[in-house]
Amino acid sequence: MYDVSYARVNAVPAAVDAFSKGDDPKYIAGGQTLIPTMKARLAAPSELVDVSRIEDLIGICEDGDVVIVGASTTHAAVNADALMNQRIPSVSALAGQIGDPMVRHRGTMGGSVANNDPSADYPAAVLALGATVRTDRRDILADDFFVDMFETALEEDELVTAIAFPVPKRAAYAKFPNPASRYAMVGVMVAELADGAIRVAVTGAGSSGVFRWTAAEKALAGSMDAQALDGLSVDADDMLEDLHGSGEYRAHLISVMTRRAVLAL
Repeated sequence: MYDVSYARVNAVPAAVDAFSKGDDPKYIAGGQTLIPTMKARLAAPSELVDVSRIEDLIGICEDGDVVIVGASTTHAAVNADALMNQRIPSVSALAGQIGDPMVRHRGTMGGSVANNDPSADYPAAVLALGATVRTDRRDILADDFFVDMFETALEEDELVTAIAFPVPKRAAYAKFPNPASRYAMVGVMVAELADGAIRVAVTGAGSSGVFRWTAAEKALAGSMDAQALDGLSVDADDMLEDLHGSGEYRAHLISVMTRRAVLAL
């Protein structure tokens, strides 16, 4: 066993202050990634700063053509929210596919995005929709936020406060889940943005985490039709390999899921 101190805070400044006083602290909200990592002894923070009850980080609102989701908003809340269902139903549907009911009622959007798990669902939505990750000190564009597997542009003490999603013309998410964990073996979101730009983001497959499939974007920009993807493929050498599937298998699934997402539009 090892000692861990725990502090629940009720405001962002208090969270940042508590974090700054720790030796090896971590922010925690739903804990659906951090707690299993700690149980497996892959992480051993000396302090946990719980931001799950900060009211300013909970909820969904609209600012013009942007839907803003507080970082501590749970997956279940995103799935059930009337505004999200009306404005960006693809994100609502994505949230409803995460894990199981317990995970969806505990896990948060901010935690998922901040951890950048290569098999998480939300990174595909954030990247495909060109969202902005807001923190306690700055705004980070999606294209600059995701760096590598489990790595983001966040500073060590930086706290995600919200994710701002521009409302697209249309978008759809297609996922091939691991039958046990419900993590994405491959998840693809295809989006047509308000300015007509096409973005395709893939999660669950890349060895460096979520990525944009630019070849598919160019093909679909000419014709938003599944047939436009004929002959396209991703390099299997850049894909994850594990006991659930080879790189070749995941590369094939990317093509299949992208087609399904386009058809769902």
